[in-house]
Amino acid sequence: MRIGELARRTGVSERSLRYYEQEGLLTAERTPGGHRDYTEPAVARVRRIQELYAAGLCSSKIVRLLPCMRDGDGEGDGDGDSGPAETADAFLVSELTVERARIDRMIEDLQRSRSLLDSIIDTAAASPGRERGAPRPR
Repeated sequence: MRIGELARRTGVSERSLRYYEQEGLLTAERTPGGHRDYTEPAVARVRRIQELYAAGLCSSKIVRLLPCMRDGDGEGDGDGDSGPAETADAFLVSELTVERARIDRMIEDLQRSRSLLDSIIDTAAASPGRERGAPRPR
């Protein structure tokens, strides 16, 4: 599939897909005319990359992590399954443990923020000055 189709199917801009290729996160064959030609499993690869970026990982960590993952794109350990492979070295495991702890802290912070907002919303909704019938703020 061409880059535009991959962008449409993943919701990722063509510019980002070119960046992923430049960083070694994604590969494409070239047509005789020089156009990028992605295989079907590239869709899963791009989604995995997006998940890792959303988790706060930088491209240099993602490029080291992807070969350790089975995401059905033919670029992991080759078995086509989804989930982690068994090729991570001790250093990568250590780095990922640190990343997981960072994500856990972020989740805790978000839960505290949500709890605070819930408290404010509940207090404001119960306020006697609130107009009757006005929708509860979200």
